[in-house]
Amino acid sequence: MGEHLQHAPSTSTSGRDVWPAPHAESARHAARRSTGKGRMSEERALEKVRNIGIMAHIDAGKTTLTERVLFYTGRVRRMGEVHDGTAVMDWMDQERERGITITSAATTCYWLDHRVNIIDTPGHVDFTMEVERSLRVLDGAVAVFDGVAGVEAQSETVWKQADKYHVPRIAFINKMDRVGADFGNSMKMMVDRLGANPVAIQIPIGSGDTFEGVIDLVRMKSIRFDPESYGAKFTEGDVPESMAAEAEELRSRLVESVVESVESLAEKYVHGEPLSEDEIVAATRQATLDARVVPVLGGSALRNIGVQGVMDAIVRYLPSPNDVPPVTGMNPYTEKEEERRAAKDAPTAALAFKIASDSYVGRLTYVRVYSGRIEKGKQLLNPRTEKKERIGRILLMHANRQEDRDEAVAGEIVAVVGPRATGTGDTLCDPKKPIALEPMLFPDPVVSIAIEPKTKADEDKLVGTLDRLSEEDPTFVTRTDEETGQTIVSGMGELHLEVLITRMVRDFGVKANVGKPMVAYRETVTKPSEARGQYIRQSGGKGHYGDVRIRMEPLETGAGVEIGHAVRDGELPREFIEAAREGIRSALENGVLAAYPVIDVKVTVLGGTYHDVDSSEMSFRAAGSMAVREAVKKGNPILLEPVLDVEVVVPEQYVGEVLADLAARGGRIETTQMRSDARVIDATVPLGKTFGYATALRSLTQGRGLYTTQFSHYAEVPRDEQQKILESWGWI
Repeated sequence: MGEHLQHAPSTSTSGRDVWPAPHAESARHAARRSTGKGRMSEERALEKVRNIGIMAHIDAGKTTLTERVLFYTGRVRRMGEVHDGTAVMDWMDQERERGITITSAATTCYWLDHRVNIIDTPGHVDFTMEVERSLRVLDGAVAVFDGVAGVEAQSETVWKQADKYHVPRIAFINKMDRVGADFGNSMKMMVDRLGANPVAIQIPIGSGDTFEGVIDLVRMKSIRFDPESYGAKFTEGDVPESMAAEAEELRSRLVESVVESVESLAEKYVHGEPLSEDEIVAATRQATLDARVVPVLGGSALRNIGVQGVMDAIVRYLPSPNDVPPVTGMNPYTEKEEERRAAKDAPTAALAFKIASDSYVGRLTYVRVYSGRIEKGKQLLNPRTEKKERIGRILLMHANRQEDRDEAVAGEIVAVVGPRATGTGDTLCDPKKPIALEPMLFPDPVVSIAIEPKTKADEDKLVGTLDRLSEEDPTFVTRTDEETGQTIVSGMGELHLEVLITRMVRDFGVKANVGKPMVAYRETVTKPSEARGQYIRQSGGKGHYGDVRIRMEPLETGAGVEIGHAVRDGELPREFIEAAREGIRSALENGVLAAYPVIDVKVTVLGGTYHDVDSSEMSFRAAGSMAVREAVKKGNPILLEPVLDVEVVVPEQYVGEVLADLAARGGRIETTQMRSDARVIDATVPLGKTFGYATALRSLTQGRGLYTTQFSHYAEVPRDEQQKILESWGWI
């Protein structure tokens, strides 16, 4: 049924062909915008390109929304469903088995003669890195909220990430067909928890069992969707009389919120002159680009209600590459900041934001082209490695399927085959006009496990596989324990590591023994100290001589690491100072107490002595490292553990048991509040005490409890536990 209805224009009550847009369109135009026929040439104007991401808390309906978008735009001929494992964007086996998005997937579709590049991002906190690197290269985003739950924990995380990169957003309040859905409360939570300024451009007609459509506040029309056509057909009508007053009030609030973006419209509004639909759209667009408002729509992606409105809003209100400022970067040779504008004739600058392995084409490097063009067969410079990379193929991606292209121009997101030494966050640029764009920073992993090959034959395969997985995922880190010789892998959570280990076994055929999860602690000091590191060796010939004095001071939580020097002129050669700082940095990264990184400290090289013959950079690196070890021991060192924000949603009858269990895990209850017919508990819990919590919560609530976590901060490990950890490492 869906296959012959997907391209049909919708029918209004007047009998003419119509889509929910602020201007009339012919049936031919409406069908074309659904199928993508009549696409623009390769010289398409940048203002008709949208690079957007779909972001939200887990299970808010991101992937379902994306699947509907692909159907209505003609990109697919059948709607995929997350719950039955047929979603196009969740193409990995594990995504379909688990019913969650694990890796961001890119696709391209066409709507209203615009090309829309979409990245569907994960909602689980363990894969927040996928959201981070996607938002880094996107121009706009659609934030999806559960109409019952409203703003949830991971919603706040991804919203802050979008704030960090100044990404304009629209919001879609999904699942309005569920019992307990509350459009107004979800908007209020956007204000209270996100600090946003949401303005409704659509409101739902009813909710739960009575939900039947939406009201377009710009055109003041009701839109009801035909379930028999999977929402492709709908009827328009007047605003229901029972909702007329509410719609008028919200429309006035919309206009009042956006008119100040356009001076001429503000003047008309002040004088009481009516504004046309086009004028309201223009003002809303400018206010969205300025991040002063967030346009909000409502609907139900699963029931195919309101999805076309989201696509209209993407085209109307989210930015094109022309609407964002020119990208800036550093010329690696002059060390001066330069700009690159989004133009095909500008020098090429592209950012690699993701590395992936494909069983057919090999290594894929996803890039956002910010300026100029990438051409097949041409070479581009990687400023970090100072090497040229040849572009063998250019692929337009649709989940795990590809379409070959001869070139990609400014404003496009594509995958390229050919670069071997380019990693996540690297720049590819014109060798004659080099520029290094701002690199991408990722959080440190917080959970570790030991892993070892089952047989000698698996040993080399394990090393190669771990290298490939860490290349794809910068938050998956591997190291070798010097004491035990074990391979330690670290990630962002239990699920993160579980998924990667499963990939290692299934996709790469590696057989290995896997240990239990371990907390990735950190070390710091609590008082200032000074220390001296001396590396003096004599072996009959040329010796080794390095002598460094340092001061170490504690910094506030979250400050990171600072390494500077206050060496008097002439006391030490510059190259020895820099070598000492390298040794200090290495020692801090490798840890002192129990081989965990030292954080939140400031280290200053005060001075030292050197020998005209025996001193070398190697000697001063060793001396710097030795000085750090001594300074940490003198600085009253402590261990820090990661603490998580935990949100638990449980039926009221299980609240007592859940609260008691959290307290037993060292949790601190922050708030409890009602949400629909369930209680929401917000708490902070040490990461180590959350291992196995999913099983425990299911047992306590007969499978009805849900929880999410996200990293909050590092806190001192209780003294008795710290004693046991240090004893196990043989330090005390």
